[in-house]
Amino acid sequence: MELSSLLHDLHLSSSSSEKPLPSPSLPPITELLSRLREKLIGASSDSEKSILIRRVERLFQTADPDWLCPSQANQDAGWAELQAAYSSLVCALIGCASLPLCEDDCSSLPEAAYQSVPSRAEPVCSALTALLGTLGNGGQTGVLLAVAPPICVFAVTHFQDQAWTSSSSRAAAQSLQEALLRAGGWRDTPHLLMGDRSQLEEGDEGGERSRGIVGGILDVLQPQLTKDSWQRCEAVKLVFAWTLLQVTRPSLSPHLPYLLPPSLLLNDHFRPENCILGVRCLHHIVLNTPAADLRQFNRAEVIYQALFKHLYTTEAAVIQPVLSCLLDLLLVLEKPPSSLAPSSTRRKPCRHDDVLRLILTHMEAEHKVALRRVYASALPPYIDSMGVAVCRHLRRLERVVLGYLEVRDPPEETSRLKILEALQKTIKAAWPRMACRVAVLLRCLLKLLLDVSSDSQLSDSVRQQLMKQTTLCIKQLDDVSQGNLQPLLQQVDSSCCSPEVLSSLKQITMTTDR
Repeated sequence: MELSSLLHDLHLSSSSSEKPLPSPSLPPITELLSRLREKLIGASSDSEKSILIRRVERLFQTADPDWLCPSQANQDAGWAELQAAYSSLVCALIGCASLPLCEDDCSSLPEAAYQSVPSRAEPVCSALTALLGTLGNGGQTGVLLAVAPPICVFAVTHFQDQAWTSSSSRAAAQSLQEALLRAGGWRDTPHLLMGDRSQLEEGDEGGERSRGIVGGILDVLQPQLTKDSWQRCEAVKLVFAWTLLQVTRPSLSPHLPYLLPPSLLLNDHFRPENCILGVRCLHHIVLNTPAADLRQFNRAEVIYQALFKHLYTTEAAVIQPVLSCLLDLLLVLEKPPSSLAPSSTRRKPCRHDDVLRLILTHMEAEHKVALRRVYASALPPYIDSMGVAVCRHLRRLERVVLGYLEVRDPPEETSRLKILEALQKTIKAAWPRMACRVAVLLRCLLKLLLDVSSDSQLSDSVRQQLMKQTTLCIKQLDDVSQGNLQPLLQQVDSSCCSPEVLSSLKQITMTTDR
């Protein structure tokens, strides 16, 4: 279909004549885009919108690029008008496939509410892809940068596997995202979001396109990321998290005032899935923001308080990322006790102590297998960070070690293996204070060797790991006691032990003799 006929069918001619317009009588592109936007917004049914969208796509595919992207627009005030016209039309197209909103901030919509979204999203993806092809070929960098943020938000919303997408709509959205990268000459998604910092610093001619669009995306999302509105649209949090997790240092720090508040909102939510997403966002911020920026305005302390309260939850899926994030955040707030000079005569209790004390307290009483595994896995790095200051927690730590080594954790024995690792680190860090605990720990470790050697339900690899790690602990205790365990180990009744246990004990004595 020729352009004049297309304009006539859309009733967008600039004269009162119903005949197709000749090329010289084409209306200004800004007028056409504005009237297209009005028609899209005013369409009363999905079928009417679908027809309009297909015709818009055809327009971008067949019209003269010099008319769609006039070069003189860059040289006068028409540039701003052209940019605004394209931005408004893109927003109108995206609105044709908008997601339904929840009635309040507590409930969620059933999957049936999203049934019509995929079929509405696909033609919008096609029309936007055609537009990007025109803008990419026309060299309209300013217009492209103006429409790129909302297009990117739309593509990310629909290429994820969610209730409002189908396999075909996800494929269309993924193609739209790829078209966006091609149009702007961006290498990949991080380059699209963050731009090329080195080129900007050198002041190259392509600097405008090298800025990245993360700021524009946050501007698009900001009205929907307030405390009262972010829960009404299911896609907003996913697009925000996707954007944040793609941005790394040094590009993240300038946008911190816009990234931190929504992350804290997610973190504070009562639903575990939202809370976990918020913790992931906060952890990414901690890892990719300079410590000085995090300490500014007391941000690090705010994050610490927001995370610390999660240590009282019973959700293993929440506790695991929280413990990992806290370990990295503590390094921002204070020096780890392990880094203090050995000559320091006074080591004041700090936040490391508060976190470790609460972890050990919960470990003592915990009976859920999933939580026991999470706590046991988190314990070794915290002991590493504490160093010799772990002496302040030895009584509670000893009770935890004894309790966890007594309980089986098939099939991988994760809890026992991690507790053995934690015990090895504790003995190494606090060896002057371990001599009085050797007898109790040795009894527990020998019992563990006997139990493991006779446990037929364990695989050979797990059994060997447990026996190896237990033997290393006994060897460390022997070193701490300056070889005083040798007589005790040699008096072990061979009739009560398997050949594997005897071999392990023999390795300890042979190593000590050398």
